[in-house]
Amino acid sequence: MADGAGESRILAEYRARTRRSRELHEKATRLLPSGIVHDSRRTLPYGIYAVRGAASRKWDVDGNEYVDYYGGHGALLLGHQHPDVLQAIQSQLGKGLHLAASNELEIEWARCIHEMVPSAERVRFTSSGTEATQLAMRLARASSGRSRIVRFQTHFHGWHDQVAFGVTEHFDGSPSVGVLQQVADNTTLIAPNDVSGVERAIAKGRDVAAVMVEPIGSSSGAIPTSPEVLGALREVTQKHGVLLIFDEVVTGFRVSPGGAQGLYGVIPDLTTMAKIVAGGMPGGAVGGRKDILDWLDFEAAAAAGHERISHQGTHNAHPLSAAAGITTLNLIRASDACMKASATAAALRDGMNEVLEEEGVPWAIYGEHSFFHIYTNPARTSLRPTAFDASTLRIESFKGKNESALAKLRLAMLVNGVDLKGWRGGIVSAAHTQADVDLTLEAWRRSLRALRDEGELPRATMV
Repeated sequence: MADGAGESRILAEYRARTRRSRELHEKATRLLPSGIVHDSRRTLPYGIYAVRGAASRKWDVDGNEYVDYYGGHGALLLGHQHPDVLQAIQSQLGKGLHLAASNELEIEWARCIHEMVPSAERVRFTSSGTEATQLAMRLARASSGRSRIVRFQTHFHGWHDQVAFGVTEHFDGSPSVGVLQQVADNTTLIAPNDVSGVERAIAKGRDVAAVMVEPIGSSSGAIPTSPEVLGALREVTQKHGVLLIFDEVVTGFRVSPGGAQGLYGVIPDLTTMAKIVAGGMPGGAVGGRKDILDWLDFEAAAAAGHERISHQGTHNAHPLSAAAGITTLNLIRASDACMKASATAAALRDGMNEVLEEEGVPWAIYGEHSFFHIYTNPARTSLRPTAFDASTLRIESFKGKNESALAKLRLAMLVNGVDLKGWRGGIVSAAHTQADVDLTLEAWRRSLRALRDEGELPRATMV
């Protein structure tokens, strides 16, 4: 993080603005591994410590204000502290924090999901997205009588054992540290969007229970997946009697009120949900065909004469999460929140690419819906930002990225009042305004110039 003349100016300014965050980070490292509780929050030399948020903004312990594109890791489509969501939570707080009994709210919450998500004939709640994908895989194996799960390289489905590799490394299917070889042996990793590869994997051993996919592509579309690919996957899985699982933990209720499946009309057998489904509170769910979810049903399993899947969870359908989730989902389906967030993100992507061209930087900003991603052109090929075709991206496109430049970019944007989703881009909410876009574009320009001053921008030509 230092240049030839000494400490980076970007780093020095960041340290000067975030003294209290630095103190807290030093305390945290004595208690928490790397001083953090979520891998993606790692920022070098340390990240900010936030204290509050409102609409599209948040503030840190040093009093700095940021346009927030982290968005509660994608959970806050409506922005921070939506008054109706807050009221629902506060109302429930006055009735009880945890009643250890069935609650009317869980029925209403499930009804909202059932009405909005095309595949959700039945719903089972979990406490997180990772738990939802884990349960979906277990349901797929039980209902099919098969063991293998087909996944795509770089697609993220949480951190449990069967999905803990093949996201940023171990693309050959070998297990990451702490994962049993036997678990990895029952997973097949396929290159993103390789439908023929999926069909070959299904035909090879006749043991595939399900194919799982992030429906707009890995990490919210960093390597995009088209609706045509989804349709082809649906056709192949139906042809071979294999279940199709959409991981809509991020896309659910964001790309449309019915998620990616509602937007594209491609209906999976099972859907995993979290983030927005709980209105910014902890919570997740699995929705899907009744006959599959019946493997959790006491009476249905007994009538079918087979063992049922046991599933517990102290905080499944927690009353506070249910209250927040119901209110959020009702607001989304009664408004243009999804379209508004997507439109703002499109304007932001266009503006950032125009700045790149004006500054002569052969990078690109791309994405769909309410997401934007930063492509830093590690191969230093000729590239015009406003004409960039993201459909050409492959895993290899991201190899050799300039870690020093990306780390400084993250800090420079924070110094200029913008909190990105790490170095990877950002997530736009319905609460973001044109003023936020204008501030972000100015921060983007200032940050690029600061990187150029430190010799961190690539030398390449534009086409």
